Amino acid sequence: MRRPDIAARDQLGVLLARHGPVSAPALVAELGVSTATLHRMLVEMSGRLVVGGRARRRRYALQRQVRGETGELPLYRVDIDGRAEQLSRLAPMAPQGSWMPLAGTDWPVVDEAVDGWWGGLPYPLYDMRPQGYMGRQFARAEHRQLGVGLDPNAWSDDDILHVLRLRGADFSGNLILGDPAYERWLVTRVATPAPLSAAEWGAAYAAMAADAIAAGVAGSSAAGEFPKFAALRELPGSSTPHVLVKFSGADGSPAVQRWADLLVCEHLSLTRIAGVAGLQAAASRIVQHAGRTFLEVERFDRHGDFGRSALCSLASINAALIGEASTDWTRLASRLADAGLLQAQDAARIELLWWFGRLIANTDMHTGNLSFSPTAGQLALAPAYDMLPMLYAPLPGGEVPAREFEPPLPLPQQRPVWLAACAEALGVWQAAAADSRISAGFRALCRRNAERLLQLADRV
Repeated sequence: MRRPDIAARDQLGVLLARHGPVSAPALVAELGVSTATLHRMLVEMSGRLVVGGRARRRRYALQRQVRGETGELPLYRVDIDGRAEQLSRLAPMAPQGSWMPLAGTDWPVVDEAVDGWWGGLPYPLYDMRPQGYMGRQFARAEHRQLGVGLDPNAWSDDDILHVLRLRGADFSGNLILGDPAYERWLVTRVATPAPLSAAEWGAAYAAMAADAIAAGVAGSSAAGEFPKFAALRELPGSSTPHVLVKFSGADGSPAVQRWADLLVCEHLSLTRIAGVAGLQAAASRIVQHAGRTFLEVERFDRHGDFGRSALCSLASINAALIGEASTDWTRLASRLADAGLLQAQDAARIELLWWFGRLIANTDMHTGNLSFSPTAGQLALAPAYDMLPMLYAPLPGGEVPAREFEPPLPLPQQRPVWLAACAEALGVWQAAAADSRISAGFRALCRRNAERLLQLADRV
């Protein structure tokens, strides 16, 4: 007959593999052993265990293999001066989820995450995964070698971990997961190509656009659906040579012309936002060459040649810290402020941005298009980006439909912020109506929208 403690030892592994983080009292009750016996068994399993929390909050879980690899992955942070240090460590746990302590770092955490427990991946990692146009191009170029699917949106958490560990040297933000990715980052510090000079911008961007369309880009990935590529360019007075470049087609079709118009409008919108007290926007420029229009947007999560800063989207923050079904920026910002995670000034800035976007006909204001920088356990609003009148975007088939802009109107308590946003949106429409880089037909449309806002401002 087997001794009870031997049977309990076997059962302990089964329980941990099935249930995830479990407290010592729960294990004692389930196994029918003394606390002292349980602790001896846990010590014997220490090489396979994940342990998080202190005193009564302590929980135990079993480590889980990912692609045949077992063990913790170091998480590194790169600061604005380009220096790296280990921030935390991640352990996949059975049957699912992970353990990665972030308490005491800049990243805000709530509930079980205070002790490092996550039902999936820690939320800072989700924004690092390849996404959007560049993410699909990355997957197209690398999926066979990495053993993942062509669609990054269909990747499992284990797929994301695998990709980040092997290729995550230059994804969004300032985190690097795993030694292989860190080693790739070290190589980039000594093998980074020289930034493009002003004389090279047009021809180089045209070549990079053609390459991005034809073969995909296996470099850094940033969220968003507009065709784009990453580049290094030299520009006196800029904060960093690192840029993302959106681009139009070159065939002169109505759809291509409309996309070119919208890129110029995005530049005008970002420039307008940057001029509003208290608001920030990504620095941008328009470059036109070989029939294409390029919108160059400076990466605000990059500093100088090698410095980086943390970044996280409202989508990931909402999923991890709030859990709201709404995509309304103002509602989510209010929830974050009520929870003490966002300053009231930033919540007010978000409300202004929300109305501004709606008043320039931006119909694509999803939660991936607003980001924050974690600071001392709170969230600070990051510069604005992806602000353009998407109401007028061509259909997927290339048709450019005629659409009428119906500006949203405020409730009485919203009138002050609406009027402030309206003044800035009006400035965008007026600037677009006078910009020779925009087609005559779209300039006329912008002029009508400006007149419409002027009429409404007098009546609201």
